Amino acid sequence: MRHKVNKFTISAMADLPKTLSPKRLLKILKAEKNINAALALFDSASRLPSYPHSPLVFHHLLRRLSHVPNHVTRIVNLIESSRCQCPEDVPLTVIKSYTKNSMPNKALDVFQRMEGIFGCKPGIRSYNSLLNAFIESNQLDKAESFFKYFETVGLQPNLQTYNILIKISCKKKQFETAKKLLDSMWEVGFGPNLYSYGTVINGLAKSGDVEGAYKVFDEMSDRGVTPDVMCYNILTDGFFKKGDYSMANEVFDRLVEDSSVYPNVSTYNIMINGLFKCGRFDEGLVIWNRMKKNEREKDLFTYSTLIHGLCEGGSVEGAKKVYREMVESGVVVDVVTYNAMLNGLCRAGKIKECFELWESMGKESCRNIVSYNIFIRGLLENGKVDDAVSIWELLPEKGCKADSITYGVLIHGLCKSGYLNKALQILKETDDFGGDLDIFPYTSIINGLCKEGRLDEAARIVEQINNRGCILNSYVWNSLINGFILASKLESAIKLFSEMGNNGCCPNVITYNTLINGLCKAERFSEAYHFVKEMIERGWKPDMITYSLLIDGLSQGRKIHMALNLWRQVLDKGFKPDITMLNILIHGLCSSGKVEDAVHLYSEMKQWNCVPNLVTHNTLMEGLYKARDCEKALDIWGRILKYGLHPDIISYNITLKGFCSCNRISDAIRFLDDALNHGILPTAITWNIVVRAVLYDGPSM
Repeated sequence: MRHKVNKFTISAMADLPKTLSPKRLLKILKAEKNINAALALFDSASRLPSYPHSPLVFHHLLRRLSHVPNHVTRIVNLIESSRCQCPEDVPLTVIKSYTKNSMPNKALDVFQRMEGIFGCKPGIRSYNSLLNAFIESNQLDKAESFFKYFETVGLQPNLQTYNILIKISCKKKQFETAKKLLDSMWEVGFGPNLYSYGTVINGLAKSGDVEGAYKVFDEMSDRGVTPDVMCYNILTDGFFKKGDYSMANEVFDRLVEDSSVYPNVSTYNIMINGLFKCGRFDEGLVIWNRMKKNEREKDLFTYSTLIHGLCEGGSVEGAKKVYREMVESGVVVDVVTYNAMLNGLCRAGKIKECFELWESMGKESCRNIVSYNIFIRGLLENGKVDDAVSIWELLPEKGCKADSITYGVLIHGLCKSGYLNKALQILKETDDFGGDLDIFPYTSIINGLCKEGRLDEAARIVEQINNRGCILNSYVWNSLINGFILASKLESAIKLFSEMGNNGCCPNVITYNTLINGLCKAERFSEAYHFVKEMIERGWKPDMITYSLLIDGLSQGRKIHMALNLWRQVLDKGFKPDITMLNILIHGLCSSGKVEDAVHLYSEMKQWNCVPNLVTHNTLMEGLYKARDCEKALDIWGRILKYGLHPDIISYNITLKGFCSCNRISDAIRFLDDALNHGILPTAITWNIVVRAVLYDGPSM
């Protein structure tokens, strides 16, 4: 058999010398702009017997691959296996990469195993980066718990740490805490910087407390921290959003008088849009004139933005004035600017002027499909259905081809205006000349039919659309099935479900879940059970939603035996259960009080070559503790350790709660200490469990 070899690999193997130093490789990698080629070079070098791995090369690759977490993980594994001693900068880059890619758990894992992987201990920068990872993933409680962990390792926070804590406080809208942190920073000698104050100002302004933000802004200036234009812009925009024109103007005046910073394009845009929204159109134009006087760069995009802003602010007259100025000054109006003006006139209901502008656009050959889409939408929104259809009919002779947005706008607008039959007619005419359609118009028609109670017709239109040669995806079918279920027409939904396959679209997990959900709500558990069975037979893996819907429904209906029957049929059909399926069933059994059955199922997992994971053990422990069988629950804990699994905070919380419920507070505290000793950070749930137990059983401790 011949094997395909990546062309980069071939090139790399040909170009690299047999003996290669890390310094030489680093130079080669830096010169290679293509990251795939660079990776191929690195892989080729790694296969050379004489090549010694270097932290500098690893660091270079990690920085370039920071946006591709899979490659980052591969490099980390290579560092670990090669036992390459790296400085903290290397794992720091990895932690930041995982943070940027919303993978805080991976960042935590690298932090906890830093010495084992990279041969270096985490310093304050690594602690700060992990703290930031928790914040960026919105795990604020975990971030706060981790900061408390700083003290236990004798680590002194620095300026960056305080800035991160300020970010936490602002995200939690705890602005008093954020301001106290600013004071604390001055007290300990870490003078807050622009970022420190800017974070608080931005947080307060976005929360609606612009006055509070302004006070912090004044304090910043009094303390000698120079604000940037962004701080001014945030305050100006905030006051405008509150309708406080005078304060917004005051901030702008301070910016103009500040010799260390200057207004930028965003400043002028904020002022113009803000003044327009306050109805101060003349003053907005004064700012516009000031912008011109200061010779700020303006192009067609600036004009379009100004026209759009004026129209958004309800001042189409102001937009017309700017438009006329453009024409009179000799600036060539492009299609973007025309479209902005056309959109404004449509929104203002000035249909006569829309037609006049439309004619001008035609004479200048300055119409595109976006222009048609704007005009058709505007006409429909103003009740000019016949005119909208006429404009649509002009498209072919004007040499402009309708796109999916055109059809979507037209059909959606017709449906919304109550012209459902006309929309159906357009759909039919589209079929005659092979128009390009996406899912949007189909969905609009189907929804329109369902709203009018024409459900059978909606089902037929799906069949008709399919006959047009358009590939329907599951979204259309799922929407229709859901519509029938909402109308309590389960039989029709089931019939439509059976027709999906014949129309070239196989039901997916969402389809089954939709149907199972409807059947469970109707307490038709045996039919729901049938569809889960069919789902498995068709090769779909039921997800957590599938089984949570079914098991929850069966449990509420006291029909756990049906869930067990489903399980037996899965086995009889020769399907190999996976860990997710087994965990769901164990959870269902525990929730129904059948803990012994759950333990028995757990003991049989080996016969399917399915290894229990941490979720399995956590679920069993919780069930056993609820049954007040602490000894068996402790046995499960022992198995976690025996199988080389690492208890997580959920494991500890279950154990703590179990011991506390059995009045074994001292054992609970012992496990809490164990969690801390293993670097497991307690959460708010952890402390709630312990504190409640101490409050209720304090005298016994």
